[in-house]
Amino acid sequence: MSATKLHVRKGDRVLVLSGKDKGRKAKVISALPQKNKVLVEGVNMIKKHARPTQKVPQGGIRETEAPIYASKVMVICPSCQKPTRLSHKELTGGKRARACKRCGELIDK
Repeated sequence: MSATKLHVRKGDRVLVLSGKDKGRKAKVISALPQKNKVLVEGVNMIKKHARPTQKVPQGGIRETEAPIYASKVMVICPSCQKPTRLSHKELTGGKRARACKRCGELIDK
């Protein structure tokens, strides 16, 4: 399975489009392009049973985020505060940056 380029990056604010957390707005903790998934803060919480170790002598049940498919989230534009699809704009020096399709503002500053 080859890594694909994701439309979201670590630190982006996103809107969850489907699932039990549909409609929730949150921040991307990490992007996993090899699996085409993202970790979103407070979304898709699972319980993990942790055995007591020297690091964590308490052990017990921990709640943590599980990855969701990147296609189930939409980037929220920082300037217009609305969920948007992304376009790419050419910058000076041949570089490209992500931009909002609604207002045209750059998302990558």
